[in-house]
Amino acid sequence: MANRKWNRRVLPHPSLLTLAAWLLVLSGGFLLDSPTAAAQPPSRATVVREVQARVVKIYGAGGMAGLEAYQSGCIVSPQGHIATVWSYVLDVDPIVVLDDGRRFEAEIVGFEPSLELAVLKIDADSLPYFPVGERSGAAGGSGDAGSGAVPGAQVLAVSNLFSIAAGNEPASVMHGYIASEANLEARRGTFRTAYSGPVYVLDLVANNPGAAGGALVGLDGNLLGMLGKELRDERTGVWLNYAIPAGTLRGVIGDIVAGRTPSVAESTAEPLPANQAHSASGLGIVMIPNVLEKTPPFIDAVEENSPAAAAGLQPDDLILLAAGQRIEGQSALNELLRTKDRRDPVSVTVQRGSQVVTVTLRPR
Repeated sequence: MANRKWNRRVLPHPSLLTLAAWLLVLSGGFLLDSPTAAAQPPSRATVVREVQARVVKIYGAGGMAGLEAYQSGCIVSPQGHIATVWSYVLDVDPIVVLDDGRRFEAEIVGFEPSLELAVLKIDADSLPYFPVGERSGAAGGSGDAGSGAVPGAQVLAVSNLFSIAAGNEPASVMHGYIASEANLEARRGTFRTAYSGPVYVLDLVANNPGAAGGALVGLDGNLLGMLGKELRDERTGVWLNYAIPAGTLRGVIGDIVAGRTPSVAESTAEPLPANQAHSASGLGIVMIPNVLEKTPPFIDAVEENSPAAAAGLQPDDLILLAAGQRIEGQSALNELLRTKDRRDPVSVTVQRGSQVVTVTLRPR
């Protein structure tokens, strides 16, 4: 009897057991739904490091007239494709330095002068990258749907500005806002640039020496655009800080990476006999003296009543493409023309000041 009384004292009442069970269930449910237990977005530091690993340092031509010999780039495929701005830095085969300090010789596999875009390739694999060259199917306007690239949005600009990061040092990071989205074409004559499409105007000093080709990302690390070149109004001294939207570059980068652009492949045709092939002189083009291994293909003069004159080529035009092939120098131009029948027309793309012009030379 005494034992039964002791048991009654220590065993909880059935109603207390039920209440405890409900409290446990409710407590568990609360913990599962609480913010502390739910998956948290990555920290700002984590996002920054992930973006820095996708930004590279590019070294090439420069030095004359105070021109810097470096710029930035964004890795756009795990196989080592790198998107950057097309500039004088790429007049020589550039050197690419990754975030971890590894150095690679790079080749230019394609470019689009009207977008001031170039795509490089290094011999590397399994790299962290921005999927800008992949067709996601949901692109809107100049940016991507849901990208958050709207005026007032907070952004990060990641680049090797001032060449601070020479080896395995991380790229520099700046924080600011998208001030507006505008069309750069309206600014022609004020800012000298071949690009005339939409840009994000930035409320941060992002376009410093070396920053061109860097990444503009949201706070989530998604790529919003590529930082452009330094642009300065020569009359007022005002600098424009801007980025070209990723949506504007996406299709072209995807085509270049996939090998769908004619400027990627070099001509493999056999040279024709001299009396059957095109030549610069036969087209009425007089080039500047060819004194270097890769003398830039600048036009020195245009002969009257020639195919070049009829097409509107002018002295000081820089030949970028001929017959759809990228022209690195005068020797490359001469070799290409020797593979083209002189009875066939030849398309030529030139840079004329801040403009990119494409013409067709038709034999007479």
